[in-house]
Amino acid sequence: MEDKSLSAIGIENAAEVYRNLSPSDLIKRSLESGEGVLADSGALRVTTGKNTGRSPHDKFIVDEPEISDQIWWGKINRPFKPEDFERLHQKAVSHVRNRPLYIFDGFAGTDPEYRLAIRVVNEVPWHNLFAHQLFVRPTEEELREHRPEFTVLSVPNCKANPEEDGTNSDVFILVSLTRKLILIGGSHYAGEIKKSIFTVMNYLMPPRDVLPMHCSANIGEQGDVALFFGLSGTGKTTLSADPKRRLIGDDEHGWSDSGVFNFEGGCYAKCIKLSPEMEPQIWEAIRFGSVIENVTFQGDTLKVDYDSSEITENTRVAYPVEFIPGAVIPGVGGHPKTVIFLTADAFGVLPPISRLTREQAMYHFISGYTSKVAGTEKGITEPQTTFSPCFGAPFLPLQPNRYAEMLGQRVERHQANVYLVNTGWTGGPYGEGHRMKLHYTRSMVTAALNGELEKVDFQPHPVFQVEIPTTCPEIPSEILDPKNTWKDKDAYDRTAQELARRFAENAEGFSEVAPEILSAGPRG
Repeated sequence: MEDKSLSAIGIENAAEVYRNLSPSDLIKRSLESGEGVLADSGALRVTTGKNTGRSPHDKFIVDEPEISDQIWWGKINRPFKPEDFERLHQKAVSHVRNRPLYIFDGFAGTDPEYRLAIRVVNEVPWHNLFAHQLFVRPTEEELREHRPEFTVLSVPNCKANPEEDGTNSDVFILVSLTRKLILIGGSHYAGEIKKSIFTVMNYLMPPRDVLPMHCSANIGEQGDVALFFGLSGTGKTTLSADPKRRLIGDDEHGWSDSGVFNFEGGCYAKCIKLSPEMEPQIWEAIRFGSVIENVTFQGDTLKVDYDSSEITENTRVAYPVEFIPGAVIPGVGGHPKTVIFLTADAFGVLPPISRLTREQAMYHFISGYTSKVAGTEKGITEPQTTFSPCFGAPFLPLQPNRYAEMLGQRVERHQANVYLVNTGWTGGPYGEGHRMKLHYTRSMVTAALNGELEKVDFQPHPVFQVEIPTTCPEIPSEILDPKNTWKDKDAYDRTAQELARRFAENAEGFSEVAPEILSAGPRG
């Protein structure tokens, strides 16, 4: 049947079109199609096949004349020929001919002044449930007036032919900023949907003087807002889901002249080794309406084994933000008082918490040092050292320095305190040391948020130049200086120098960065 809401992207003859179904209806259809089963918690359990994480090497931006000179081309943003895009577009349209399709209409952005009207079209009902829960859901009145500015067409069962389609594999994630159309095919991993829209927001927001951020955000009882930057697996979701603070959002935000606002209406949390003791809010959010990906069950039961990585380390749960008790609805807040950079340091040499100057904040923001953890991307099986500008390079269409300058301006204007928190290794590098205990990290973050760290003495690290607190409530003082946790002090010094060298080597690729920012980095 013809549906005018699809004709704009070339689809004229879908078998059936289901518009804005409720979560219950989408779950029912997913169960009927055999795509998922209900776990004992009531959540819909699904698997994503061979792709259990994002496929960054399969993502491209269409190289169109209108936008070509604006894009940060390179390993992250690789150009795709418009004619190849059109070929795959037609292949996707042919693929869905006479098939049922599911439409979600909603928004990216909780601030009405800056939100983006989006449409997500899926051939798989649970993917449409994912979109419903992750993006901002419109009111009935907003739905009647909804006109999409960007559309995602997700057809995971449609595969590319690299030889004729110009792709890297049978997976494709293609973003056309001019046609305002995103094509996703060959991958059942739902995270591609949300991150493709995040890429678009990272392109659209800076010209409107809004800093787009790959971070979580929460707010305290006194109205104090905190931001948590970091790549997937570094603790953004876990640390921002604090029972003593209200969650604004767990992954993507904008910082405007009015304050912070969530890009999303839901959360997409890692759930490997999830427990009610360590992450009670996320645990309670897993119920009917949530989607759990790639988890396994205990024996013949429907009880999830969250400790199992049989399918992947990157087990995930998606749920609407209102499933978190006390979440801020809509997800908006004031200007941040505290900014926290999270890194999982596989070298084990960065302090568990340290204070940054404005220049150091810009340096570490544009560096984006961390270790990619297992499962977050296809092929990652153990931590790998990486520098990801702005803690979100895969989603940045523009030059990283542009985002860093916007952050520096806001930190200075609003007098925000900035801390670097290592949630990675201590007592030695990966393979010798161990991950920092979560309750230690929570205590250090709490001290930063409550202003307790502003009352203690700090000492500069001789290599990294950051300021280390000499004491911190509820934390053994000896772990605050990472060198104290190593048995071999000389090995620590050598390893710290090696990490400093890698920082300096990475900084050689910075463009148009002021000398005072470069000098704020580690001393090799």
